[in-house]
Amino acid sequence: MRDGIDGKVVRVDNAGPMPIRPMAEANADAWDRMIGVDLKGVLYGIAAALPRFPARGSGRVVNLGSVAGLKVFAPGGTVSSGARFAVGAIAEGLRQEVGDKVRATSVEPGAVDSDLGHGTSGTAEATVLDFYRQAIPASSVARAIAFALEQPDDVDVNAIVLRPTRQQF
Repeated sequence: MRDGIDGKVVRVDNAGPMPIRPMAEANADAWDRMIGVDLKGVLYGIAAALPRFPARGSGRVVNLGSVAGLKVFAPGGTVSSGARFAVGAIAEGLRQEVGDKVRATSVEPGAVDSDLGHGTSGTAEATVLDFYRQAIPASSVARAIAFALEQPDDVDVNAIVLRPTRQQF
């Protein structure tokens, strides 16, 4: 968390493993890690940030989710999609609870050039690596976040979905 645009306190949650693997190839340890980072990480981050916002009069929370939180990525991404759906729900709930003082934005990127696609194993590995060949640069996501943060105080950008133009999912 740090001071952002116009001295506002900004919290950006940008973490989360994505071990794509069909449910039949159960990997409970990977599921626990993913849910721990995706959900608890977001919740604990928000819990740490909220008390700091009143002193500044407002704050901004940006949760990075995934297009997999809008449409189930299956086979293989069912658990990841569930966690990403929850991140979007948390951002929307936060907006409804404290939206008069805290702006909450959920950013839902598609394939982004990062190490995320390399966390997959099992039968889905080749498919996921192929999928990430179309990835957009991380700077595209940064520009989307900056857009949300630069809006005037009377505008709340609730969700941004961005993906490579070639991405079907």
